[in-house]
Formats: sequence, structure tokens, C-alpha cells
Amino acid sequence: MLLPYDKLPDNMKNDKVKPYYDLLCKKRKSLFLKRLTDLFIGIILLIILIIPMIIICVIVKLTSKGHVLYKQQRVTTYGKKFNIFKFRTMVEGADKIGALVTSKDDCRVTKIGKVLRKYRLDELPQIFHVLSGKMSIVGTRPEVPKYVEKYTDEMYATLLMPAGITSLASIKFKDEEKLLENSDNIDKDYVEKILPQKMRYNLKYINRFGFRRDVHLMLKTIKEVVS
Repeated sequence: MLLPYDKLPDNMKNDKVKPYYDLLCKKRKSLFLKRLTDLFIGIILLIILIIPMIIICVIVKLTSKGHVLYKQQRVTTYGKKFNIFKFRTMVEGADKIGALVTSKDDCRVTKIGKVLRKYRLDELPQIFHVLSGKMSIVGTRPEVPKYVEKYTDEMYATLLMPAGITSLASIKFKDEEKLLENSDNIDKDYVEKILPQKMRYNLKYINRFGFRRDVHLMLKTIKEVVS
């Protein structure tokens, strides 16, 4: 639920964020319905996918050295930091030997990791984040603190709502790795070229936020993954 405006973090109390905050204040019922939907869908998905998730755990463990799950600090509602969990798709310690985002044909990605990434199966453990309230099914993909520090005043509006597993931006940039394949400085190009474009979609989502919009994005995500 929305905090009172004066309780927001200082970097979010600015003239660029205020219009988005006022808009969401008028949609408190939709925000409540969004949370109920997250809980309902999260429980259903967990029941359906618990066995496939166990199978993926075994495959990841048998095909490469290291932990089954990969955790990384990300940022969600009101700038709160949390450890996001994914099935590990890269070699152990990959974030210490390269950029925090990946490019096409990144040598750190394992063979099974390529398959998991292609069908977004590496994101399945995030169902637990949805159930705990740290994330939502639909919402801005959570960024690492390093990139959040580069946000403009308006971009902070995306932190008024929980981070999401899928979003309009993640659908539009499903081939993000290909966009960075010829980059000489992946981190720099991501912050200066890709992040601003993704944020335009994320801010557009907040402006058009509603239950029907969330359902549309869920269905669109399924269609993109299948196709």
C-alpha cells in the first residue's frame, strides 16, 4: 500500500514523482486488487511449478559447479534492498568477472543457462518474492543499486510500486543481450542507452496502471515466451 507522501524517502519527494504519486492515490482499490491477484496467482503457480522447479534444481546442480540459486541485491518499493533469487544460469562468481548485465554469447552463461534464460525459467524462484510482497507479477524489473543511483528524479516514481517479474519494458527489451553484444563498455551503454528507454515504458505503465492492464501484460508475456 502507498505510504503517506511525507513518509517517502527524500530522493522520491520531488516534483517529478508527485504526479505519479497523486495518480496512484486515486487507484488504491486497484493496488489492493493487484496484491490479492499476486497472492492468488502466486499460490497457483507454486502448486503447478513446484515439481518442475525441483527438476531444474537437480539439472543445474548436475551440469555445472556451484550453487543452484543465484542471489543478487536489487531494489524494490521505496528503495528497499532485497536479495533476488534466480536459478543460476552463469558460472559461479560471474558477477565478479564481468558486467552486471549480460550480452549475447556471454561466455559466462552455462549451456543449461541459455535454455533457462530463453524461456525465462530462471525467474521461477521469484514466485516466493511475490508471495512475500517484495515483488509483484507485473511491475518494473528490479535494478541493482548501482543502476538505481543513476536514476533521474522522474525514474524514482517506478519505486512507488513493487518490482515485477514481468513488465512492458521487459517484453520490449526481451532481446536486450543482443543490443549489447557489440558494446565496448556494457555498463556504460546500459545506463546511457537502454535504461532510459526501459524507464519510459515503466513510467508509461504507472500512468496507465489498472487491473485490466496487468492482465493484458501477463497474457502478452505468456505469448512472447511461447512464441
